Amino acid sequence: MVVTLYRKRIVLKQVELFVLDTQTEGPAILCLHGRWGRGETWADLMRRYGDRYRIIAPDQRGHGLSGKPLARYTAEEMAEDAVELLDALGIETCILIGHSMGAQNAAHVAALHPHRVSQIALLDKTPAGPSVRIDTPPEQLPAVDPLTVDWPLPFSDRAAARDFMRRELDSELAYEYFMNSLIETPDGYRMMFGAQAMAANIAYNIDWYDRLSEIACPTLLIRAQDGDNMPDDVWEKAKGRLSDCMAREMPGTDHNVHLSDPERFYGFLDEFLAL
Repeated sequence: MVVTLYRKRIVLKQVELFVLDTQTEGPAILCLHGRWGRGETWADLMRRYGDRYRIIAPDQRGHGLSGKPLARYTAEEMAEDAVELLDALGIETCILIGHSMGAQNAAHVAALHPHRVSQIALLDKTPAGPSVRIDTPPEQLPAVDPLTVDWPLPFSDRAAARDFMRRELDSELAYEYFMNSLIETPDGYRMMFGAQAMAANIAYNIDWYDRLSEIACPTLLIRAQDGDNMPDDVWEKAKGRLSDCMAREMPGTDHNVHLSDPERFYGFLDEFLAL
């Protein structure tokens, strides 16, 4: 079966989301990408599972072709976007898969709206963070993305962007991840994610171990075994907070655990979906 990725725009209460949707039959899987990413990062998964599931992958607020309102970009806000998206698509219950920032957002959906999630996969995201959220209003927060602030944006041409990112980023997958958010504008090539959105998402982030304790559905937890996002102490603590946890590790250091070794990752996911 050839799976087609249909593109659409969905208007929610606070933001318009650009969405990829297989529009196929079967249980729904909602995939949430990481910070600086796009729904397109799930394209391989969508093609692989689209014959059995309906798979939806939005550009989350602040990213890609979705809206970039002035906001705090907290996990709570972005979880509400996900629930509103399910409502707009007429989906009552879904399987959630989230990577990095998307895992944190997915965990908040499962914790705050448990009846909307039947299973959840959380990929390589630490629940650790500050204990208290800053109270600075978003309009007073410098709209500067800490990661790309020193990048020579806009790039004069695509080749310049390619050469710089190959030098700057630590893996081929990271390079492809950021190239996927590159867009041509009248003054050169820029990144599609919003600087204010990235700055706010980082600045307002807080510890979310308690959310793990509130997840009642079966949970697949995956980390890069030798990565620095979930060191051993965080890994053990996170597993201990989940009431129904299937924990698996991907070898190596690559944060993009769903892309670094697809066959191994899909084996874990198949095992989990069969529960």
